[in-house]
Amino acid sequence: MRRPSPLPPPPARPRPDPSAETSATAARPAERRAAPSPPAVPFLGDDADETAPIVPLPRAHDGGAADEGEAADGDTAPLEPLFPIRDAGAPGIPDRITAADPADPGMPADLRVRDVWAAARARRKALRSEVRRFTARQRRRRMVWIGVGAALVALVLGTLGVAYSPLLAVRDVTVVGAERLDAAEVAAALSGQVGTPLPLVDSSEVKAALVAFPLVETYTLEARPPHELIVRIVERTPIGSVDSAAGHTLVDAAGVALSTTPDAPEGFPVLDIAGGVGSRAFQAAGTIFRSLPEELRAQVTKITATTANDVTLTLGETRTEVVWGNADESPLKVIALEAIMTTRPPAEVDRYDVSSPNAVVVD
Repeated sequence: MRRPSPLPPPPARPRPDPSAETSATAARPAERRAAPSPPAVPFLGDDADETAPIVPLPRAHDGGAADEGEAADGDTAPLEPLFPIRDAGAPGIPDRITAADPADPGMPADLRVRDVWAAARARRKALRSEVRRFTARQRRRRMVWIGVGAALVALVLGTLGVAYSPLLAVRDVTVVGAERLDAAEVAAALSGQVGTPLPLVDSSEVKAALVAFPLVETYTLEARPPHELIVRIVERTPIGSVDSAAGHTLVDAAGVALSTTPDAPEGFPVLDIAGGVGSRAFQAAGTIFRSLPEELRAQVTKITATTANDVTLTLGETRTEVVWGNADESPLKVIALEAIMTTRPPAEVDRYDVSSPNAVVVD
């Protein structure tokens, strides 16, 4: 492999002639003294963006060897600023331009202090206009929300005022659901609510009035504006009569006494329950009787039970017994009994045993 050739050496710099430098240095002070003074430049102020030019100025020399020594150091004399540097607050130097100088050709002739103030006023006016525009939009939005809120408050107050005023007072009391009860008698008991605004009807007073009717099991109140109060009642279902010291008392499945008569009421079975109306046997008998369909319930003339597991029903004039057992699976027992009574009527049977609905026994 061939080696690269070496680079040629740099050319030698010529040495300056000392005699020529001495003669040039001697002639330089004369040129400095003959140089014209720099032209005057107008003062631009502290905030001016332009920078005054810096030109070389002659320096004072004592002559002789000092000049020759300084000249020997370089070809150019030191530079000095065109204007003397003074503090901003010194006399003769203004802090800002307050008005245009008509004698100054560089300044516009129509620039005055009033023009500056006019520009400032125009700026403040534009700012106030923008603020007013922004606040006007805010005021409109606020007024919309205030209007909506006021409308809602007025609507609520108006509704409450009308609802609790005599404009919606009770004038008519209607009783719905009364079968064995006299509806007119119940409505007369609730006449104390007439004249009361519908929202102010006192349910406790209505309850106190309906307590006098034992047949009422439950009730509901319904307000139908403008003046009607509807009372929907559910009557108790009697399951039979029990013997008492006062006679025969008609009771429902909960043991509530509905009425008492000297003789056993017709259309209801006689209850022969061990332990009375508060026993478990009575609860089982009531549950079983209420599970019977209306047609079969009308045939029952007597219910006997010593415990909750041996409830027995007696049917009609044939006195056919139906061994029911407990209240479990009563719907299935009803289906089995109706099916067997179709093929084997009670007149031909002494006893039906449906305590097990899947294996009915007929005697």
